Amino acid sequence: MRQGALTFARGLLVIGLGLALTIGAGSVSAQRVLLDRIVALVDEGVVLQSELNRRIVEIRENAARANSALPEPEQLSNEVLDSLILENIQMQLAERVSIRFNDDEINRILGTMAENNNMSFDEYLDVLNEAGVYLLTREQVRKQMTMQELQRGMVNRRIQITEQEIDNFLNSEMGREIMAPDYLVEHMLIPVGGEETVAAKQEKLRYTADLLARINEGENFAAVRAAASQARLFEVNATEFGWLKAEALPNLFREIVEGMEIGDAEGPIEAGNGFHLIQLTNKAGGAEQMVKQTNFRHIMLTPNEIRDEQQTEDAIREFRQQIVDGEEFATLARQNSDDDTSVVAGGDMDWINEGQLPLDMEAVIDSLEIGNLSEPFRTANGWHIAEVIERRVADLSTIYSRNQAERSLRNRKFDLELQNWLIEIREEAFVEFID
Repeated sequence: MRQGALTFARGLLVIGLGLALTIGAGSVSAQRVLLDRIVALVDEGVVLQSELNRRIVEIRENAARANSALPEPEQLSNEVLDSLILENIQMQLAERVSIRFNDDEINRILGTMAENNNMSFDEYLDVLNEAGVYLLTREQVRKQMTMQELQRGMVNRRIQITEQEIDNFLNSEMGREIMAPDYLVEHMLIPVGGEETVAAKQEKLRYTADLLARINEGENFAAVRAAASQARLFEVNATEFGWLKAEALPNLFREIVEGMEIGDAEGPIEAGNGFHLIQLTNKAGGAEQMVKQTNFRHIMLTPNEIRDEQQTEDAIREFRQQIVDGEEFATLARQNSDDDTSVVAGGDMDWINEGQLPLDMEAVIDSLEIGNLSEPFRTANGWHIAEVIERRVADLSTIYSRNQAERSLRNRKFDLELQNWLIEIREEAFVEFID
């Protein structure tokens, strides 16, 4: 491979093999204790014996906890060494393309790990420090994040999804299943026994209808269910369905749920075991995507070295007054706006989907009537005046479906392409094992 890399690595080898600690004060012949050694040269990097030993210990501890079998020691050592070599190659590639994560980003991941262990961030750090693995854990998190980011970038660019593949996927049974929405359904049941009289059943039917009326009047479904259970007038049962697709729901509810909007409640639904009430509390996915859109224009001024905060606010107020007095909004925007994305279009932002704007700006835009000019307002980007031109609800179902299909196809191809890429970079790398 590269001669410079080989020379550099061999230099490290000499240094690594020469690491020793002299002990025995006053001894005529000092003893040397080897602290570490290099087991493999990898391009411009090395794999140390200590890394290999530590990883093997981790794997054995994890296998013991899971009661899993492991290969023979020599085979395990070889497999772990190959894994470390591959990691080393990827970390060098990541360094070349400047993939780095700062301490705040590492802390966010550690915070999530703390939550998963039901600890606060500080408590989790204390546990890691007491175990003596705090720095090692941070480094492992940084390495995993770096390799994942590298893999996403390098592998995704190798994956091509054609329009024909998307069409085939959407028309396939698997595609229809994946694209189908997921439903979150609340449920309660007032049981009816086979031996009950008609009058008793009618009373339970009326009671169930009363519960439904309370829900439709705005009471929380779970609260109504809990109150009915505590009242003990009749037995109340419930099933926690969780997120399910329609075909996974009981046949009794399937068609009903598919026709419901979020927040709708239905019942009493009579079945052999009693009277059911259901409410669709949430829905995710699916091909239908009706999106609120707003077309507006704005002028933005940002404070700078020449114009301080107060001068910027004064200037935007002056522009507003000029527009009120008859100046063309688009002309002023082209001549003065600091928003590079809209300045050429005279401040026109075109159609913006709900949720795409920064929260502080979206709050102002949502409050404006069509054709009304806003008062000057401040966001993180600067001072603005804005005018809403038009609003609409757009059907983005086709675009959304095709985007979802492309993501699904890409995910299905990713693992195979990742393995191919890992094989390629391993074959292209210079690797020398040190006996």
